[in-house]
Amino acid sequence: MTLRLATIAICALAAVAIQAMPASAAQCGNTSAGFEAWKVQFTKEARAKGIGNRGLKALAGTRYATKTIAADRNQKSFRYSLSKFMQVRGANAIVSQGRKRKRVDARLLSSIERKYGVPAGPLLAIHGMETGFGRFMGNANVVSAIATLAYDCRRSKFFTGHLYAALQLVDRGIISANTKGAMHGEIGHTQFLPGSVLKYGVDGDRNGRIDLAGSKADALASTANFLRAHGWRPGRGYQPGQANFRAIQGWNAAGVYQKAIAIMAAQIDQ
Repeated sequence: MTLRLATIAICALAAVAIQAMPASAAQCGNTSAGFEAWKVQFTKEARAKGIGNRGLKALAGTRYATKTIAADRNQKSFRYSLSKFMQVRGANAIVSQGRKRKRVDARLLSSIERKYGVPAGPLLAIHGMETGFGRFMGNANVVSAIATLAYDCRRSKFFTGHLYAALQLVDRGIISANTKGAMHGEIGHTQFLPGSVLKYGVDGDRNGRIDLAGSKADALASTANFLRAHGWRPGRGYQPGQANFRAIQGWNAAGVYQKAIAIMAAQIDQ
């Protein structure tokens, strides 16, 4: 899930973010030069906000993620036309695989639809678009990527909330200091940012833990939970102008992405 509407999730992190930032708040920077000094100050703030020893240790072990910064500055595919975007992202393959997976995972997908009201098509379109149905969930260190983006001045406020969330997830054992994800710190089959894991993550396979990378059921149920929380209405349409398209807009801010998901989902659901 790329980056916009997780802003709502940031507001939900009251457990660690309700206190006002101190006057000596950690200062952002646009190069690696100040990252270690920023970490020292941010560690003090995190401790004051209730982050525990595991989270603080994970923060101490972070490194400035140069590849994350490069990726953040080069998201050119969202500037493509819709047809070009779908071609580059392999829409035909996603639809073909999505139809097969709809049959293979019929029981799981039906149970998710009964609980959350979201049909298979949008979930499988997102799953295919985000990670090729789990084939590549990323190889960046999640905590380092999020810490780097929280330090980086371009969107420091946005990613600071996600960094607190990531540290909470470490404290709770949902992720570790070594968890791998996408370049912006997204996690699992459908690429949740840490704040969204905290707010929308669910135990879809009922094994007692939330694991969006190791459990397809957790990831798809969490995605359905996210869409429902963003206004999904059972039985209503999800194409542009229809009731549920707003929920798809909640998943990703890019217009070409939203329209591509709606088109592929409809083809999968045929």
